[in-house]
Amino acid sequence: MPIVESVLQGYNGTIFAYGQTGTGKTHTMEGDIRSNTEKGIIPRSFEMIFDLIKTTFNTNYLIRVSFLELYNEEIIDLLSKSNDNQKLEIKENPEIGFYVKDLSNWVVKSPKDMVQLLEKGKELRHTAETKMNGRSSRSHSIFSIIVDNSTTDNTGGDHIRSGKLNLVDLAGSERQSKTETTGKNFHEGVMINLSLTALGKVINALVSDKKQHVPYRDSKLTKLLMDSLGGNSKTVMIANIGPADYNYDETLTTLRYANRAKDIKNAPKINEDPKDAMIRQYQEELNRLKKALNEAGGVGTGTGSVIESEKMISIDSKKKIEDMEAKIQMEKERILKEVEAEKKRIEESKNHAEDEKLKLLEKLKIKQEEQNKQNKNKENLLNKLKLLEEKFVIGEENEKKAKENEEIINKTKTEIANAEKKRQQLRKEFEKAEEEKMKMLDMFSDQKSEIKEKKEVYEKLRQKLKELENEKEDLNREFEQSYNEIYEYKRQLEKEINYKNVVCYKCLSISLLITSSLKNI
Repeated sequence: MPIVESVLQGYNGTIFAYGQTGTGKTHTMEGDIRSNTEKGIIPRSFEMIFDLIKTTFNTNYLIRVSFLELYNEEIIDLLSKSNDNQKLEIKENPEIGFYVKDLSNWVVKSPKDMVQLLEKGKELRHTAETKMNGRSSRSHSIFSIIVDNSTTDNTGGDHIRSGKLNLVDLAGSERQSKTETTGKNFHEGVMINLSLTALGKVINALVSDKKQHVPYRDSKLTKLLMDSLGGNSKTVMIANIGPADYNYDETLTTLRYANRAKDIKNAPKINEDPKDAMIRQYQEELNRLKKALNEAGGVGTGTGSVIESEKMISIDSKKKIEDMEAKIQMEKERILKEVEAEKKRIEESKNHAEDEKLKLLEKLKIKQEEQNKQNKNKENLLNKLKLLEEKFVIGEENEKKAKENEEIINKTKTEIANAEKKRQQLRKEFEKAEEEKMKMLDMFSDQKSEIKEKKEVYEKLRQKLKELENEKEDLNREFEQSYNEIYEYKRQLEKEINYKNVVCYKCLSISLLITSSLKNI
């Protein structure tokens, strides 16, 4: 909105959509033109321009539009009267820079006129179906609105300003591997990518820390957008991206370009009293016609000139033109009545000679023819004046009504500003929430690292425990084996001891028996 508004103040403005194919650039810029809710930036700009004109007082506007496409590095006039797709050339002027020679300009008086021209141009624009987009734009398009305005100050002097709004729908960058284009469509894609690459180089050069040459001349697109990037223009770039994960690389590239473009420094200025302002030429023609009407003589009651003052014919009021036409008609009727009366008087006169009568009639006829010729000339001049005046869009004639309209616009601006403040507040809250989230993620990351370390220690301990358990099992097996061996050895010893005890007992018994026997002996 601020850019469109500044165009009426005499600034240049540019709004362009950039991004990968299939991300909705054309929908963003144009949308559904006939819908109240789905219309895009271009038709909304039409309405805004005429709404803003209603808030001005004592100002005349001349609004012209042009529509071109850049297809395969060729410029085509989409509003050409001949509809022959004639290729136009870019020329350079030291004062105004690059311009398109012979590009048609159409004078418009309402948003409806502009919509009709937009639809007419859209029908001729090159499109094609690809794997990624059912109706892919195969060309870049620029819809330009030139707004000349003239304000009369208290001294009667005219102050002329001229603003230009470029509404640009760029074709999307594309990869053949994804679009699967062949033949003609493949060639179109190559040319689109070349011009977008040149645009990227210009953006990079403009934001580079090192002073370097800006390659505007590398493509026709960058020539046409020279003022928009680093020049005399207020510019906004809309970055269109797709949500699909397989377009990650293209999305990242678009965002990088957009991030760089934010650092471009433009130098917009008001175009005051430009030499090529069409409204100046029209006003000069109006003044010439007024002068010619003055020189043509009176049409009133025969008492004065056709224009007694500048107020009689003013481009501020169509009613005065209509009044002038009525006066001419009344003058014609008056002259006819005088002629008829004169003819009747002459015919009724009995004292005039026949030859004198014929002479008088001849003079009267000549006088009538001259008067008719003069009236016809006046009518032609008035028709030209009327046709010329119809090309102007007039600001609100009632100053009170203009202020009321301005209040409505200002109220809308306030609502937008409040919405923007709320958006900024929500953004701050979102950023704060993001910051808290990052802290939590950092904390979680720290905890995760700690858990990871502990997990590693646990894994080591678990491994060691497993090794100890295996060792324990081995020890248990060894112990059991040793125990069995010892038990078997013990059993053998017990057996041997018992055997020895029996032997000892037997020996002792024999010894006692022998001892007893010896005693008896």
